[in-house]
Amino acid sequence: MVVRNLVLVLLFVTVVAPIVLYTDRLGTFKTSSSSRDEFVEDVTTVTLNGHNERLNVLPQESATTVKEPVRIVFSDTSTKSLPNPDDLDLQDTHIAVSGQVESRSTRVLSTTDEEEQDQRTNLIREVTDSLEEENDSNEHDTDTTTHKDIGEDTIDADDQADQSSDNASQNTQNMEIKHEQQSTKHEQQTTQTSSKVRKKERIKPDTSIQNDQTPMPDARVRQLKDQIIRAKVYLSLPATRNNPHFTRELRGRMKEVQRVLGDVRKDSELPRNAYDKLKAMEQTLAKGKQLQDDCASVVKKLRAMLHSTEEQLRVHKKQTIFLTQLTAKTIPKGLHCLPLRLTTEYYTLNSSQHDFPNQEKLEDPQLYHYALFSDNVLAAAVVVNSTITYAKDPSKHVFHIVTDRLNYAAMRMWFLANPPGKASIQVQNIEEFTWLNASYSPVLKQLGSQSMIDYYFRAHRANSDSNLKYRNPKYLSILNHLRFYLPEIFPKLNKVLFLDDDIVVKKDLTALWSLDMKGNVNGAVETCGESFHRFDRYLNFSNPLISKNFDPHACGWAYGMNIFDLDQWKRQNITGVYHRWQKLNQDRQLWKLGTLPPGLITFWKRTYSLHRSWHVLGLGYNPNVNQKEIERAAVIHYNGNMKPWLEISIPKYRNYWTRYVDYDHLYLRECNINP
Repeated sequence: MVVRNLVLVLLFVTVVAPIVLYTDRLGTFKTSSSSRDEFVEDVTTVTLNGHNERLNVLPQESATTVKEPVRIVFSDTSTKSLPNPDDLDLQDTHIAVSGQVESRSTRVLSTTDEEEQDQRTNLIREVTDSLEEENDSNEHDTDTTTHKDIGEDTIDADDQADQSSDNASQNTQNMEIKHEQQSTKHEQQTTQTSSKVRKKERIKPDTSIQNDQTPMPDARVRQLKDQIIRAKVYLSLPATRNNPHFTRELRGRMKEVQRVLGDVRKDSELPRNAYDKLKAMEQTLAKGKQLQDDCASVVKKLRAMLHSTEEQLRVHKKQTIFLTQLTAKTIPKGLHCLPLRLTTEYYTLNSSQHDFPNQEKLEDPQLYHYALFSDNVLAAAVVVNSTITYAKDPSKHVFHIVTDRLNYAAMRMWFLANPPGKASIQVQNIEEFTWLNASYSPVLKQLGSQSMIDYYFRAHRANSDSNLKYRNPKYLSILNHLRFYLPEIFPKLNKVLFLDDDIVVKKDLTALWSLDMKGNVNGAVETCGESFHRFDRYLNFSNPLISKNFDPHACGWAYGMNIFDLDQWKRQNITGVYHRWQKLNQDRQLWKLGTLPPGLITFWKRTYSLHRSWHVLGLGYNPNVNQKEIERAAVIHYNGNMKPWLEISIPKYRNYWTRYVDYDHLYLRECNINP
């Protein structure tokens, strides 16, 4: 019996109860349907913005066969207007038949004219197709503006509020007919588009934040140094001096920060407790700021510190210039040792070992001849080695080196011990040029005069020139002026390529001998890309002799790599022109000392401009020479005080020079010459 009752109970629960529940829910569904019918009837009497106009919401359709609502959007060609376009919400332009009517819903329109409906349906399809194509393309375009994206699809309610005044005058022109198969699909598209717009708006401020928060390199070191400066200012103010407790605290913080800083230059070198010291110092400085009540005294102290700092900077700059000039004049210990070691070795050789091979090539005009005037053995070796490295046929290249009596034996010994491959070499002593004397050369006479000696060796005199650049002893060497006597030194040659000893050759130079210089004597690279390389930089145009004969804005050019046509030189008597102007400049009123100013005058309107890739300058003073120009250059020139064999050379350019020096050479190791 008990089992029977239990089975009946389970049967009632599993069969009868679901039937009863389903019947009750079906009744509820019918009730909601009737309420929906009442809602449809009420919608026709909705009052919008005070206009008591009846809206025909599908009056011909019954409640049981409700067709989907027709969405009407005004096109550009439509002449119909809305009563109050300011209140239109373009985000939801479809009819929403649901349980509630939103206050900002779009106007729902319908039409009973089936012919007109067919025409609109066709137009809907055209507009829909075009919009779908635009939406597909706009999904990949993240840089278009937010308002454009909104105008193509939907406008977010927040954006509409900001632009309601602009949209009011354009709603009747910008609205186009669009028909959708399902209202739920439109809602999904609207939600997706709105989310895209919001994402774009969120991305923009994030990008600006990233740009604004770019970290300054070594910011913590800078901040610690700034704290010390602020602390010094506070210590010098009366309000701080009258508070001994704060003064002791501030001095203690300063010592802590100074110990943390030490010689540190980068944040990575700071100790671990640096941040704690920084915070403690900042708190102490905040106390000091509260103590200050006299802004005038703070401003006065800051001005005094600024003036003192500027004065110190001026003094340091002057000292830097002096020390740089002094370093440029000084011969490094290793370069002083090398010629002594080579000279000793040279005089231990037999006389038969003093001669170079291939002497018959020295006067052959069909070969490629180079002129190099130097008293620096290592520099001359780099010039020769780099030239031979890129020469297509080294056996046709001849190097003529002229040096002074002091370095003559050392120069010969170096190239005897390190011959330049198949190339020929000649080393001459300037003392052997008996024709070069004071009676023939005005510059030689001037260099030996007492006034010139006083100018160089009595710099403390009031009438001496303040520019240390012109006090370099190299201007006293006749080697620097031999470039004006090339026909006399090489009487049987037609063309000579002149090279300075502070250059490095990076390409084959034989093409220079085949250039048509159009009757000019000097082939050089012009340097007028910058204002200070024009004639008025080198010559005194306040003197009538200069101002009447030359253009102050004429383009300057560079010594260091010059191809000279010696036939034209002789024909135009260039040496005579040089002598005449040297005599006129006996008191140094036309130009200061050096060889470039007289060169500009001597070769005025006689210089052929070479392409700038032949000769790139500035590696001895300018750390910002274009790297691409260096790579393309045939010759790079270390003009300036920072020569590559000095410790003050620019590090990133030094490797171009050192690669042609064999630092494992016995003589270099004995003199402790290292890269």
